Amino acid sequence: MNELLKLVSGYKEFSKGQKPGGQYRYSGLAEGQSPKIMVISCSDSRVIPSQIFNVEPGDLFIVRNVANLVPPYEEDQSYHGTSAALEFAVNYLDVGLVVILGHSQCGGIHACAENFVQGTKAGTFLDKWLSILNPVAEKMLTGYDGPIEGQLQTDLELAAIRESLSNLEQFPFLSERLKDGRLTVHGAYFDITDGQLYLLDAESDAFKMVE
Repeated sequence: MNELLKLVSGYKEFSKGQKPGGQYRYSGLAEGQSPKIMVISCSDSRVIPSQIFNVEPGDLFIVRNVANLVPPYEEDQSYHGTSAALEFAVNYLDVGLVVILGHSQCGGIHACAENFVQGTKAGTFLDKWLSILNPVAEKMLTGYDGPIEGQLQTDLELAAIRESLSNLEQFPFLSERLKDGRLTVHGAYFDITDGQLYLLDAESDAFKMVE
């Protein structure tokens, strides 16, 4: 089947299968959005925040990028998609929670680590983007020349979430709200192999399974 036709067919099934009142809900959403939660997730096709958290349209403000990264705060004339989304969510939508959702078997994390170990580049745009993780790679992979797999891959994925949480605190408009309690940030990790979700515990700095 033509890929576009597949999307159109999917839309038709979606339209027929909506819950009672679904059309009314969309007409209400047309008046504006007021989500209280922002999720920064990976572009990976297997990780869909709205499905993982079982929420409705309008409940989450979602930005997706390769490896669910938050860049350091920088004021320059470059394009800052994730930073702009953060600014919009915090300053215009007044979200009260920002969640960084990482996941297992992340291709972006693997590419970053593999290129660091092998001294190669991921690509024209990917290399610059994944350099956000250089502090993590330097700390965990310096002197290592083996494969990126198993527990090491997982540890890198978890460390990337912590790195992005640290970067979040550099944004002035965000740090102000963290200090006065108007905003909280959390790290989460979704294991694709078994569908299990883990949340980062601030006190122990460990990811704990959601029971």
